[in-house]
Amino acid sequence: MILDGEGQTMAGLGSTRSGRVVVAAVTAAGLMVTGATAASAHRAHGAVDLGSNVVLIDPSMPVAEIQAKVNAIADAQVDDEMGTNRWSVLFTPGTYGSVDEPLQIRVGYYTEIAGLGASPSDVVVHGKIETYNRCLGDDANPNCIALNNFWRTLSNLTLEIDGTGQDGCRASANFWAVSQAVSVRRLDVRGETNFSLMDYCTAGPQYASGGFIADSRFGTVLNGSQQQWLTRNSVVGTWTNGVWNQVFSGVEGAPDETAFPDPPYTTLDQTPVSREKPYLYLDAKGRYQVRVPKAVTDSRGISWADGMTPGRSISLDDFYVAHPGDSVATINAQLARGKNLLLTPGIYDVDRSIRVNRADTVVLGLGHATLTAVDGATPLVVRDVPGVIVAGVTIDAGTEESPVLLQVGSTHGHGRALGHHKSSALDPITLSDVYFRVGGPHIGKADTAMRIDADDVLIDHTWVWRADHGVEGFTAGVNGDTDRWNTNTGRTGVVVTGDDVTATGLFVEHFQQRNLVWEGDGGTVVLFQNELPYDPPTQADWTQPDGTLGYPGYTVADSVTTHELYGAGVYVFNQNNPDIVTASGFVVPETPGVRLHHVMTVNLSAGTIQHVVNDLGTQADNTNTGTPQFIVDVP
Repeated sequence: MILDGEGQTMAGLGSTRSGRVVVAAVTAAGLMVTGATAASAHRAHGAVDLGSNVVLIDPSMPVAEIQAKVNAIADAQVDDEMGTNRWSVLFTPGTYGSVDEPLQIRVGYYTEIAGLGASPSDVVVHGKIETYNRCLGDDANPNCIALNNFWRTLSNLTLEIDGTGQDGCRASANFWAVSQAVSVRRLDVRGETNFSLMDYCTAGPQYASGGFIADSRFGTVLNGSQQQWLTRNSVVGTWTNGVWNQVFSGVEGAPDETAFPDPPYTTLDQTPVSREKPYLYLDAKGRYQVRVPKAVTDSRGISWADGMTPGRSISLDDFYVAHPGDSVATINAQLARGKNLLLTPGIYDVDRSIRVNRADTVVLGLGHATLTAVDGATPLVVRDVPGVIVAGVTIDAGTEESPVLLQVGSTHGHGRALGHHKSSALDPITLSDVYFRVGGPHIGKADTAMRIDADDVLIDHTWVWRADHGVEGFTAGVNGDTDRWNTNTGRTGVVVTGDDVTATGLFVEHFQQRNLVWEGDGGTVVLFQNELPYDPPTQADWTQPDGTLGYPGYTVADSVTTHELYGAGVYVFNQNNPDIVTASGFVVPETPGVRLHHVMTVNLSAGTIQHVVNDLGTQADNTNTGTPQFIVDVP
């Protein structure tokens, strides 16, 4: 995504790590807003400490007090794309706001808004929960677009949009104008007001690019300017329009795909493999539990339609609750004792691998908890055992090159071949809302971001990003990106060697060679989104050793006999050198078992992709900028 200009950064939010969570925010105008949440949820579980950046909201609090708290966080985070603050705002069971006094909650960077109920109906918010842009009402700010609205979460509550509390254009919808690394899960939206994925009330370009909804129920959704989007296992009353590819998997009320590409809908009646993301909740006795949904096959609709989501609950007593500053040695010792791991919001410097070796271990991050590699470490290694779940975690490359940022299974081959314990088709290793970043707030270096060397793994929404903009190591200017190419290095985004791996929502961008390499059999991908790197200085820098021009965004190895892809796009925007040419967006073996459905390439204004798949499809270049070059099916 493109970043133009620098917005102001706000800071100063803090809190105690005791039973009373205090919020203090210094706005740009110097206004101090303070308050304290009710401590009942903390006291209910004794001495549990969810971290200094978890804010608990209680229904006994006045609406004005709640509004002040969420405003303070939003004001600080709305433009803090490269900052270090991480926030989790948790609503205990109850009702918040009313028709006459609705809440207006804005969600900024690195912020999670979630209910603590066992089901979405346990937390009801009257009003809106929204993301507009990052300009604090200054429509002249060039950052007033949603292309960089990353890293935010909304989940596990009911949103009653019956009292908007706003006038004019803002009264017309609940706006959720976002791009990558943003998830909506377990949300029940009620009321007659639309849910819009584009902020059409802001002046100027209203671009947005890519997002994810799962296990949610809506009335009318306005897609607006969203280029690609995945909605999985949900209920939709009406879905309006689309740009390049809107993918629906297991969605009741999904639009029909038969007229593709006009409109550009891709619809699977059922999701082949799915498991909903674990979530923190308070049980009937006020004790913290983590609900771990079960994995299902050929699923459709929401998991909570008939009551609590099927699965198991784990007491928070069975988790090690980690805080930034905890050593990897301490975390690994707790995992070795049989504990699960809860990462409270913040930045964790990881100088050696956190190792998950026990089957059915849950690693759950709150508020976009971030693991940053130190001294070239691999921050997270998951052994090839059944049922491990990693959810809500961001993994950052450090300034020294890491061989890989997340390793799942053995790099020496499949678990089956080595006789190890292996992941299970009925209880797969699952990665939910796991995000990767190479560069941005600092120079990043990694050979590969994620390797999946285990069988039967489920990737349920990931964004794997070599940063195209940032605050250090990035030279500004259309033709000034050579420094970035040489210093912010990431050769490969994702490598999959395991068999029967499923990915629902796979976003991979800007790596210097291959963005995705798939070498295992039986793989299934539902929505793939890719931008090739912006910054190759010369064609020689973007040419394979055998002379092939460029690297495809999506590569399936010649040895693969079965593979399925539904709904995918590869974009080109070679702003550093518009003369760069890429031979193909997708390269796959020509065999009946490898099938691609609804794929496209597109030129965003600079650079050329000669073919869509192998040597099939028309060229995307600056003569057809913004117009996708589609292939409906291969073969």
